[in-house]
Amino acid sequence: MLAKIRLGTQNDIPRVLELVRELAVFEKAPDEVQVTVAEMTNWGFGKDKIFDFFVLEKENVIVGIAVYYYKYSTWKGKCLFLEDIIVTENERKNGYGKLLFNEVVKVAKAQQVRRMEWQVLDWNTPAIEFYKKYQSHLDGEWINCKLTYDQLQSF
Repeated sequence: MLAKIRLGTQNDIPRVLELVRELAVFEKAPDEVQVTVAEMTNWGFGKDKIFDFFVLEKENVIVGIAVYYYKYSTWKGKCLFLEDIIVTENERKNGYGKLLFNEVVKVAKAQQVRRMEWQVLDWNTPAIEFYKKYQSHLDGEWINCKLTYDQLQSF
């Protein structure tokens, strides 16, 4: 059976979170995932919805996801941020990442965003090589900054 891509549903959230945890292990940060199924369900489907996602199914099992949301650039306007493309380890190298990426690109084009952005860890050579195939601009100039939940609470 061929793989099928569709928009994610509330029922998909538990499997989506499993894939997120799998990615965290791959990225050497297994203890960093704090989000819960309830939070993901609320933020993906509640009144304050903040993200959308596609799932890729093979034989009725979700083996890949692409999570994205919109952001605003004061210079460019509406932009789309691709938070993650995750394909479960034993299904990588089957072209599923490309299918998911292309689906998000279709959304970006349909929404006429001015820019599509994402991040990749500097040591994740397979992902970097994947994105280079699209002639993506890999920006070494900007530094990522963040405050954690605990830091925010201490203000």
